[in-house]
Amino acid sequence: MDFKKKVLVAGAGISGIGAAQLLLKLGARVVLYDSNENLDQEAVRSRFAPEAAIEIWKGELTVDTASETELCVISPGIPLDVPFVAVLKEAGIPIWSEIELAFRAGRGRLAAITGTNGKTTTTALVGEIFANAAESAFTVGNIGIPYTQEALNMREDSLTVVECSSFQLETIVDFKPDVSAILNITEDHLNRHKTMECYAQIKENIAMNQDRNGTCVLNYEDDRLREFGKELKIPVIFFSSVRKLDQGIFLDDGMIVLKQGDQVIPFVRTDELNIIGQHNYENAMAAAAIAWAMGIDAEIIRRTLKEFKAVEHRIEYVTEKHGVVYYNDSKGTNPDAAIKAVQAMTRPTVLIAGGYDKQSEYDEWIETFGTTIRHMILLGVTGPKIAACAEKHGFTSIEFVESMEEAVKAAAAKAEPGDAVLLSPACASWGMFPNYEVRGRVFKDCVRALD
Repeated sequence: MDFKKKVLVAGAGISGIGAAQLLLKLGARVVLYDSNENLDQEAVRSRFAPEAAIEIWKGELTVDTASETELCVISPGIPLDVPFVAVLKEAGIPIWSEIELAFRAGRGRLAAITGTNGKTTTTALVGEIFANAAESAFTVGNIGIPYTQEALNMREDSLTVVECSSFQLETIVDFKPDVSAILNITEDHLNRHKTMECYAQIKENIAMNQDRNGTCVLNYEDDRLREFGKELKIPVIFFSSVRKLDQGIFLDDGMIVLKQGDQVIPFVRTDELNIIGQHNYENAMAAAAIAWAMGIDAEIIRRTLKEFKAVEHRIEYVTEKHGVVYYNDSKGTNPDAAIKAVQAMTRPTVLIAGGYDKQSEYDEWIETFGTTIRHMILLGVTGPKIAACAEKHGFTSIEFVESMEEAVKAAAAKAEPGDAVLLSPACASWGMFPNYEVRGRVFKDCVRALD
């Protein structure tokens, strides 16, 4: 595709700068736009070469200022109902996701993964399988490395796995992975997507351009995805941690097994994995199915599954102090993810939770506490809402704190030898921390600072 045109990149954060840098390499004239009136334009400009054909705009975008633009690449953090997007649509300007841009610029074979929970662990695992199988392999997307940053480094023989958020999938056009995967769909981001139906449809976009040469990997235990898989006109591999499937990947007496036609491929026993919890067995199944569909040798898949360690911030073992084990699950940014963490605990647990309010409901999460969670420490704006929900369900061992340091000290004081302390907030980090990564690292620093 010819990119020698004027392209508006919306959003001057990491995603926007990555997209602008790629477009400049492709020969585009770039306008980097941010609605923030306080944007430091010189600081942003310093990220580019002095001779770069780039303009930087801030403030209000009007039809007149957008009139010469031929394409917009929008950062995932920008909702599509903001005023300047309406201006672009009125002007008839195509709006692309950053992953749409990177897909058109990249080469090689592509696996794409989405889902409400588990996508980062699964993406990291597939990335390690690819790295063990190919000379040229890339792990990109919502996992932290912009797809746009690596697109031009890809070759025809490259293997790439991209983690896709719903925000990125809203504005794809021709994005077409060789293998797609939807791990699960549960309530999340309703403050942006408004309804579960809209959220689910956006997730399902990941497979919308695939043809019979592609494959879609889906969770059989997700009712919506089971029906979605039946409707697809492309090959589907289902996975299940609950039942043995006639076809697909499943647990057979603790062994992860893939059955396709008359072929049965055993991969690894769950007790050989370094990641814990049923949800992680599902992540391992999905990763194995994706890699198999991409043509990776079974032995490479087996070896990587056995060697893989937990991703940072995902039920990550931190340390043991005075007989108490500490786990960092800062990526538990919604109730469903936090449920998985609670279910993975094998010790009596002191739970640290709370944060930004994404309009989630907490009943199902609280109901999983059982005898595992014996005390909960709450921080952030959702603290009172979570406490009210917990008390409604008869859980009253609750404590409020103002900071992560205070939370960790309170948890250490409450925990007894043989217990676990788990950070799994069930909420986003915004308002207290820039992102869940910073939240998790602060938690770990506070834990290590304990006497």
